[in-house]
This record gives sequence, C-alpha cells and structure tokens, in this order.
Amino acid sequence: MMGIDWMARAVAQTAGLYPYVPGKPIEQLLREKGLSHAVKLASNENPYGPSPKAIVAMQKAASEVHRYPDGDANALKLKLAEFHTVKKEQVLVGNGSNEVLELLIRSFAGSGDEVIYAQRAFIVYALATQAAGATGIAVPESDGLTHDLDAMAIAVTDKTKVVCIANPNNPTGTLLGNDAMQLFLDQLPRNVVVIIDEAYYDFVAHQLGDSVHTLKHPGLVISRTFSKAYGLAGCRVGYAVADAELVAVVNRFREPFNVNLLAQVAAMAALDDHDWVKDKVAKTAIERDKLEAELDAMGVLGGRCFANFVLLRHSRSADILRRLEDQGIIPRPLAGYGMPEYLRISVGSAEENAAFLAALNHIAGEI
Repeated sequence: MMGIDWMARAVAQTAGLYPYVPGKPIEQLLREKGLSHAVKLASNENPYGPSPKAIVAMQKAASEVHRYPDGDANALKLKLAEFHTVKKEQVLVGNGSNEVLELLIRSFAGSGDEVIYAQRAFIVYALATQAAGATGIAVPESDGLTHDLDAMAIAVTDKTKVVCIANPNNPTGTLLGNDAMQLFLDQLPRNVVVIIDEAYYDFVAHQLGDSVHTLKHPGLVISRTFSKAYGLAGCRVGYAVADAELVAVVNRFREPFNVNLLAQVAAMAALDDHDWVKDKVAKTAIERDKLEAELDAMGVLGGRCFANFVLLRHSRSADILRRLEDQGIIPRPLAGYGMPEYLRISVGSAEENAAFLAALNHIAGEI
C-alpha cells in the first residue's frame, strides 16, 4: 500500500512534465525502415566531427578514466576564462549547455515565480521551468519566428525571476543584434536573471560581435556549448559566463563531477584549434546558403536562418517527413513547437545535403 501511495504522489507531482525528445537516432530509422544507410539531419550536429586536437587529447586521457575528473573542472574554467578575458569565478560548466540552463532556472525560479521565454524558443526552457515548479510565460513572436522583445519586456512582473532568449534562436534560426538586446536589457529590473543562450554563436560571431563584453546587466548570463561548431555533442560539455556571485549560487546546485574527464580535455584542446573551427563554420555557411537557395527555388523555404540548420515549410510537411525517412533522410519535425508546417533540416556535409535535396526533389514531383 505504501508503494502505491508513493507512486500516486509521484504521478501527481510530475503531472504535465515530459522528457526532452531528441532527433530520431539513425539506428532507429534503420530498424523501422529496413535500410542499410541513413543521413541524420535532425540534431544540428557538426558533420565534420571534432577537432583532431580534441581527438588526440581524449585518446591520451583515456587511460585515466578509472579516476574521477576534477570535480570543479579548474583547468577548463581557466581556459574558458582566458578565452573570454574574464575571471575563472565567472565561468560555470555543465554536462552540455542543457544542464547549465536547467541549473540556472532551478537556482533562481521556483513555486510562485515566473520564467519568460518566446513561444517558439528552445523547448528546454519550458521543461526546466516546469521541473522547477515555476510558471512559464511563453510570449508569441512578432512574426511567428523572431523574439518580440517589446512584448517580452511588457510581460515582466514582480514574479519574473528569469528571462530566456536564444540567439540565434532554435528552432526558428532568427538573430537579434546586440543593440536591440541591450535596449531590452535596459528595460528589465536589475534583479532579473537574463539567460542569453548562444549555442549557435560561432555561426554568427562575425555579425554579432563579443556579446560577453558588449551586453550589460547585473543578472546577465551568456551560455555556450561545444556541441555545435566544435563537434563535441557526444561529450556533453557546455558553459556560461556571468557575475561571479551569481555563478557561486548556481554552483551550490551543481552535481559533483558533472563534466567528465574526456569532455574536459576535449573542450580545452578544441579551444586551441581556432583555424579548424573557423574552417568548419565557413563550410557550414556555404552549405546553408546552398540549401536555402534550393528550398527557396522550390517554394518551401521557411525563413532565413543564422545557425547551422534551415527551415522547410509546406502544408504537407508530415507527408514530406515520412517520405524523407523512407529514403533514409532524418529531418526534425517542429509540430511540438507549434509549427506543424515546418521541418528543421540540419546543414550536413556537401554529400549529405546533396542526398537530402535529391530525395526532396523526388518527393516534390509526387506531391
């Protein structure tokens, strides 16, 4: 009976919560369709893999995995602090930027508090807010794709504890300039924590500039990840830069050893390989422009994107999704974001993108 009571309480407490659903794994599609090969364009991964320096660093560290890593990731924090010209105490590291985002929301928002984010923003903001027991305030975009900063500022109340903005935004790919962002920050109370999620920053660094030092607000947090441009999605390592006192508060909630040994050494090595990252970002931009031009010519471009993915929009996107999967191409459906007509397509290698376009052209002739 006690077990049944416990289960009932657990069900009641977690009502409305659901786990994050990642892009469909290649292995799953191969089983479902009986295929021998598939191209995954669903999770915005770097198709070129990690830096060779990161691979060598992990290989050298592999013999030490029987030891716990540095629980505070001191060497990585020092490296990131040097990279951003900040103090080590201003750096927070996590098991991917997902954990960083969840830690921040859990640290500063709870029952009776509100967290503001765009209606079509990264879904982890809403999930982390629910898990923290806070109330999420989803503000509709001005054009269905771009953050409405004026509306978000108006939505702030005495209950607002955290504001989340992805820039560039996932899944819509839109970009906000630092001037517009600073005007928004100037309207907010000083005690509100503002998370600017820059997971895709490397793809717009030349346009956006140094937001870490340009933007000003006492509660400002800039989060980044090694999962995208750096090609370390499988390592799960992300970080944030913020006020040292704010970071100290969040560290009270952080689990020990939350960034594993291989992730720490890989991230440090990757930071040293500037030319490799720049080369892969440049290749991604070229391929993204090609994809958008083709989608535009076909009349299915869903909007301009500033990250490493593109948007396809069609009234029969669910049918297109099914047919693409039949041909071994895995896109990301966006119905869960309230965008049922859209598919998000990661920018792959030239060969992967060519395979996608060939499959799409075949489908277009049928629908």
